[in-house]
Amino acid sequence: MAGQPQTSSYTAAAPRGVFNLAWGVVATFLSAVWTAICATGAALSALMNKPHWVTVVTRAWGRGIIAVCGIKVEVEGLENLAELEHYVLVSNHQSFFDTFAIAGFMPGNPRFVAKKELLKIPIVGFAMRQGGHILIDRDSGGKAIRKAIQIIRSGLDVCVYAEGHRYNDGHVHEFEDGAAWLAILSRLPAVPMSITGSGRFYPRGAIFVTPGLSMRMRIGKPIATENMRSRDRTELTHRLEEAVRASFTTEV
Repeated sequence: MAGQPQTSSYTAAAPRGVFNLAWGVVATFLSAVWTAICATGAALSALMNKPHWVTVVTRAWGRGIIAVCGIKVEVEGLENLAELEHYVLVSNHQSFFDTFAIAGFMPGNPRFVAKKELLKIPIVGFAMRQGGHILIDRDSGGKAIRKAIQIIRSGLDVCVYAEGHRYNDGHVHEFEDGAAWLAILSRLPAVPMSITGSGRFYPRGAIFVTPGLSMRMRIGKPIATENMRSRDRTELTHRLEEAVRASFTTEV
């Protein structure tokens, strides 16, 4: 349960040889350049009111970074999304590569709930604000939820990292209830997903990626929310957390 993370032999950083280190430096530089290019394209698409173009550019951004870094992304459980028109994806969070992989390989039109500090990043912040992502000011309260509901009703999907922070210690940490709130208020199915491996090749605080490794995303069965009320958010949060813990593994 929450507050009692599972034991793990997880290693937070992968070993590097000279070639691997050089590849990581070059891949990180190329990823930054690609990010600037794609962020510009996404921002222009958003300004032209073309949300599908934003999705296309964002998917190219994620897949491009994954490719140049030589990361293998394994996705399990896509059949659990097959019958869903829209959804709220609820996941643990290990690394920036979680976002690259979700943007690149998840179906639909995913947008992310992120901290407002990303607005400070040139081009990227503007692209996120214009592209339909939800940038959270922790003092904004219900305003952020209302913005998220508007985005969902416009035909987009939302991904929430329910732990509230990135953790690369090989554990699933306690979930906050914002994702459950969002799913209940939007009456969309909440889909739990566990992410493993990304914290090993790009842990929090890293400057350069360790390329050539693997990560895994396991999509669980959706949890219907049509008949839930706000008072059910704690129970739903626990169900989502337990589903993510159940599918989480320290091996890729």
